[in-house]
Amino acid sequence: MQLKKKNFSGKRRDGAVKDQRGVALLASLLLLLLMTGLSVAMVMSVRSDLLVNGYYRNFRGSFYAADSGLNIARQSIVNQIAADLATLGTGYNPATTVPLSASEDTSIQTLIANSYSQSYQSLNTGNASASWPEKYKITNVSFTYSQCIPLNATGTCPAPVGSPSGYRYIYNYSLTAVGQAQGSEQTTLTDNGSVFVNATGAGASTQTSFAAWGMFINAYNICDGSSLVPGTISGPVFTNGSWNFGTSGKYIFTDPVGQNGADAGYQFGSGCDQVAGPSDQKGGTTIAPTFQNGFSLNQPKVPLPPNDYNQERAVLDGTGTAGTAVSKQDLNGALRDATGAAYPKSGASSGVFLPYTVDTNGNNPTFSGGGIYVEGNANVTLSTGANGTAQIYTIVQNGVTSTITVDGGGKTNGTGTTTFTSGGNTIVINGVPVLKDPATGNITGDDTMLYVNGNINSLSGPGQGVPAIQNGTALTITAANSVTITGDILYKTEPVTLTQTTVNGQTVPADTLIPGNNNGQALGIFTATGDINLKNGQSNGNLEIDASLATLCDPTAACGSAGGGSGGLTNTGNAINTLTIVGGRIQNNIKNINTTTRNVFFDRRFGQGFAPPWYPSTNVTIAPGTPPTFTTSVSRTQWVNVSSYNYQ
Repeated sequence: MQLKKKNFSGKRRDGAVKDQRGVALLASLLLLLLMTGLSVAMVMSVRSDLLVNGYYRNFRGSFYAADSGLNIARQSIVNQIAADLATLGTGYNPATTVPLSASEDTSIQTLIANSYSQSYQSLNTGNASASWPEKYKITNVSFTYSQCIPLNATGTCPAPVGSPSGYRYIYNYSLTAVGQAQGSEQTTLTDNGSVFVNATGAGASTQTSFAAWGMFINAYNICDGSSLVPGTISGPVFTNGSWNFGTSGKYIFTDPVGQNGADAGYQFGSGCDQVAGPSDQKGGTTIAPTFQNGFSLNQPKVPLPPNDYNQERAVLDGTGTAGTAVSKQDLNGALRDATGAAYPKSGASSGVFLPYTVDTNGNNPTFSGGGIYVEGNANVTLSTGANGTAQIYTIVQNGVTSTITVDGGGKTNGTGTTTFTSGGNTIVINGVPVLKDPATGNITGDDTMLYVNGNINSLSGPGQGVPAIQNGTALTITAANSVTITGDILYKTEPVTLTQTTVNGQTVPADTLIPGNNNGQALGIFTATGDINLKNGQSNGNLEIDASLATLCDPTAACGSAGGGSGGLTNTGNAINTLTIVGGRIQNNIKNINTTTRNVFFDRRFGQGFAPPWYPSTNVTIAPGTPPTFTTSVSRTQWVNVSSYNYQ
């Protein structure tokens, strides 16, 4: 019997194929689901980033809007103060009367509230109105009078101790601004501070530092054949004679110009006219200086200091108020050299001495005066310490080098140390030179007087372009005879701009105060009997002196008897390419400085009651009917972000 074979293998193959149907579809669906999930996750992540960035952008926008609102409101306060001050007449007395009445204080507060508190204010107008949608609103404003203090004196304004150079009125303000972004985001900022209004130039007589002038010339005869060098001259300008103007260039005076003479001289090629006015014309030629703040004739003379007694005595006691000559006994009682030996009772021909005391055992040296005393001619180099607070004085006499390092540690209370090295001897003295209140004896600052009882044959910094005056160093250098400047003397930080710039389409002139650069640095150079000589030893022929220079040689006193000069700023060396002075120049006589380009930038801090310590001053008599001069500044004491940042 023959059996028939079955095709089992074929049967199994058909079943396997049948069992795998739909697998590809399932895999595709799973992949699709995975891709969908990844896409959703990506979208959510991107959306979250966009939301976070959007919130951050809007909050930052609202922050800057609030800050802009504070600045706008604060400037509006200053502008309104200026407008109110402009209405004060010549009869106003700043010593007894507040410049803004209580009702004006309230009006300023109301003005800010009405202008910026009613609704949100846009920061953009005109074609730029849609460029930045953020807005601001002032939600709180206060403006109140606080107090009045005399400048360069103590006591109260109606009863100052000493002769004030002016009066400072202090007004406290507080502002709150809310900035709003294009969404609901808001930022709230507060700003608190003070507005200072300085009133000067009114009253019968005021005590004024000579540093307050950008240029002062004592003796200048009308139509003497010379003429003032043309150019832009900044800072207040005055002469006890008469100004002479020529035809060699343009004159621009940025501050008040005054003279004692009834006429000014206008020097033409064919002669000189004497005119009681600000301009003159002759033969088709016009001399018309630009007086941006007026030209006053017939002003009272400004008396010169007769001597330097106060400066010399300031080294010994830190006050410098006695008007009598310093004796050898005074020097012996106050000064010591680097070995601890007192200044010789019989006098000395040379040497460097400091005012310090020691205990009964000759230990615990403690600084007791206001500076450094140099007997005899000397070369002086000024430099800054690497630690950022020390001021270094290097003094060379007859081959002997003395180095004094004054380091107050950045404070102003007389603490710190003074390291005195001379002739191989070194002593570390507790304390530093200080300025003391003459009435109370209290320390008012870490200030230094460097007095040279002779000629300063060379005065400079450590090198051209290298800082010589440390931040925080307030210093006056006085020589009994003449001072010769041989190289750059620079502040570590310049307080004013040295070039004219343009900001937001507005011209910002040179000698504009730089915010944040007032570090208390100040240098005055003064001689009462000699000259300040320029003997530039720098290879490129340029010279910069950051200081107020005073050669006030009173011809009725000791002028020329000891110093051999006549109170001038003069060049005794090679011609100078560019001479730059940051401060001012005060001279008895105009002399030849032999320079191609002269730049003098007035240190505008000196016009606000600030000056080098123990710098010569004088009683300025104001002509009848002269209105006061006002300067306004702002000090921000607190700026806080008080936003709650609630997300809704």
